[in-house]
Amino acid sequence: MLIILPPSETKAHGGDGQPLDLSNLHFPELNSIRESLINDLLALEPSAMQQALKLSDRLWPEGEANLELLDSPTMPAIFRYTGVLYDALKAETLSPIAFPRLAIGSALFGVLSAQDPIPHYRLSATNKIPQLDGTSPTLKSRWKPQLSEALDNRHELILDLRSGAYADLGKPRSGISLKVFQERFDGTRYIVSHFNKKYKGVFARCLAEAPEDFCHVDDVIQFADSHGFQVEKYGSNEIHLIVAESES
Repeated sequence: MLIILPPSETKAHGGDGQPLDLSNLHFPELNSIRESLINDLLALEPSAMQQALKLSDRLWPEGEANLELLDSPTMPAIFRYTGVLYDALKAETLSPIAFPRLAIGSALFGVLSAQDPIPHYRLSATNKIPQLDGTSPTLKSRWKPQLSEALDNRHELILDLRSGAYADLGKPRSGISLKVFQERFDGTRYIVSHFNKKYKGVFARCLAEAPEDFCHVDDVIQFADSHGFQVEKYGSNEIHLIVAESES
């Protein structure tokens, strides 16, 4: 089973790994797109890069990391990304069995294995990076269909926790998506927004630490139920995680 986590805009700085080497990353079939995006970013003047990334002057220091993409130190992707989901995941305490089951979506790298060494960078799925020919295609158009094909080549159950624009970069044809719902005391439900990332992090941790692998969504639901989660299948490619209102 492969669990694809969403990335985060916030990232840890620094690292003690060697500079980025695309040959060290999983999903090598994506390296041509990765290299193209990196080259296009590095070809931009700082002011043009700031505009393409849609960063204010206050946030531009985050974007400046892109100027040193090929020279700055790296760290495993699972520790590079920060925020609510990653706090809930508690990656620093995961057992060795969990890491191969975790992947992370990325606007710059497409998808990464949890332990792939990457530098600090800034790029969002909605950004358009100008190419040398003057065009500025969407990242969705740059990643399709190669990203979908790379995921399909895994030939295993994929639980996709990405949302919105990141999922649109390339979805596995047989992947299962997850939505988090909160159930009111009267039984009605609504999509969780504020705590969505927290619940996804907790759920991903539980599945990644499972002693057995999962080949079918029904196995996931059964295991989740035995560990205190309420999960329901919705259609053929979606599951819902139901959280009681009192848990928020």
